[in-house]
Amino acid sequence: MAETTWPGERLIAAARGGDVESIAALVSGSHPHVRRFARSLCASPEDAEDAAQEALIILYRKIGTLRASGALASWMFRIVRNECLRRARLRPRHDGPVPDVGTVSAEDEVLRRLEAGRVAAAIAALPADQRRVLIMRDVQGYSGRMTADALGLSVPAMKSRLHRARAAVHHALRDPGGGDD
Repeated sequence: MAETTWPGERLIAAARGGDVESIAALVSGSHPHVRRFARSLCASPEDAEDAAQEALIILYRKIGTLRASGALASWMFRIVRNECLRRARLRPRHDGPVPDVGTVSAEDEVLRRLEAGRVAAAIAALPADQRRVLIMRDVQGYSGRMTADALGLSVPAMKSRLHRARAAVHHALRDPGGGDD
């Protein structure tokens, strides 16, 4: 099981005095506690990781300003809490309507519809057995076994038809003019 106690007063005192190895050991020994604080206080796991890292950076930079060795846990808790609050304030709120940053232009919409029409035409041009397999697997999302059972095929036969159907659609989309190779 992981260590559950904070670093000792000797280590804290040495770190407060500027001993580099003690500071490194203090930051390392405080890390599990700081992460636990952050996970319990922050809104998201990402914010918790960022807040924990920020708190450890502050510990590293400002350990000399800590007045009492016994106050390390409460000091770190305050730093983590403040960092989580700061991150929560920066996070966009979704109280009202969310602005649509992905607005599609009329041109983009026409192109999307044209492409969808090309795909639909390529699928419609497939032989019926290949079209059924392709639609069940790739459009409706059925598993291979379910598709094979529904169509009365073996799984290898279903896979073969699916491969041929995908290849035909790919070829039709790649060669829009329908010319010879």
